[in-house]
Amino acid sequence: MKKVLLIPDSFKGTMSSTEICSIMASSIHKFYPDAQVIPIPVADGGEGSVDAFLSAVGGVKEKVTVKGPFFEDIPSFYGILKTSAPTPKTAVIEMASCAGLPLVEGRADPEKTTTYGAGQLIQAALQAGCTRIVMGLGGSSTNDGGCGAAAALGASFFDKAGKIFVPTGGTLKDIAKIDVSGVNPALKKAELVSMCDIDNPLYGDTGAAHIFGPQKGADPEMVKSLDAGLVHLAEAVQRDLGLDLASMPGAGAAGGMGYGMKVFLGSALQMGIQTVLDTVKFDDLLKGADMVFSGEGKIDTQSLRGKVVIGIAGRTQKAGVPLIAVVGDIGDNIDAAYGLGVSAIFSINRVAVEYPQARLRAKSDLSLTMDNILRFSRLF
Repeated sequence: MKKVLLIPDSFKGTMSSTEICSIMASSIHKFYPDAQVIPIPVADGGEGSVDAFLSAVGGVKEKVTVKGPFFEDIPSFYGILKTSAPTPKTAVIEMASCAGLPLVEGRADPEKTTTYGAGQLIQAALQAGCTRIVMGLGGSSTNDGGCGAAAALGASFFDKAGKIFVPTGGTLKDIAKIDVSGVNPALKKAELVSMCDIDNPLYGDTGAAHIFGPQKGADPEMVKSLDAGLVHLAEAVQRDLGLDLASMPGAGAAGGMGYGMKVFLGSALQMGIQTVLDTVKFDDLLKGADMVFSGEGKIDTQSLRGKVVIGIAGRTQKAGVPLIAVVGDIGDNIDAAYGLGVSAIFSINRVAVEYPQARLRAKSDLSLTMDNILRFSRLF
């Protein structure tokens, strides 16, 4: 084994992607001391995404003061990745850094929270000369349809009295007119990509409010109100901007932020793993590789829809490079994974215990599982 790529997702609540890469690399070097091991920590768009990208490709973390979930000033950050021409200067932003659930602990209220700070981070990245911006949509405390972010970048929302305001989840219903003529013109020259791993529409039974509102603090009555606000927003956007995208897969991501990034800022929505692979130039790194190790907390039928392992497998299969998935647990009915490019799947749950016990021994079990895989590989 001369060249190995490591690109696992985190095992949520157990090990970060960076920790997994470190354990895998140690095992590989034990059996193949001269192997070139390239770790690529995976970011899913939520908390830790900026650090994962910076760890994977290098760069700097820029600190900025922006508005938090309740319009208060808070310290935040974004990353500028290490790139060289012709790759555009790229920024990575995680909306969780200014609008995430941990920031509203004990006072969650999706009727009042805003994505305004996320728009300020985009503004800062544009001012720094970034022409490609990757926005992570994950872990949000908001349900404002991305209106806050749009307002920070120059979009105007008017109420019935003609007064400009910044809509939140509880005041979307008050939007009487939308004007995007004042949006920062630098956005037209920039490429925006939003990392989005869900396919929920903006509103309805499977929309942002009904599916994700409760985890953000919404009771059943508030869920209905938030959903009605998103319906009203979609009607205003269709009337004033001529865009009918409420049913777009991913529109309901991050309290409708997926929708807002598209209709107000022109962002593309892309599966998170595909964004990671494109950003780190995975196809180039794959050239000459003998093996790729990936993994996630549990591989199941949801994984088959294109999440981390399967998203990577599509690329390794085309390149003819074996992909080994090392996972926390294996669900039923995942045989299709092999046809999608996964060469083999191994669970690290060596003694078949429940998650509360398994997580306590996950690091040592991962190391032992990697050792067994590598012992077997040396037989050939």
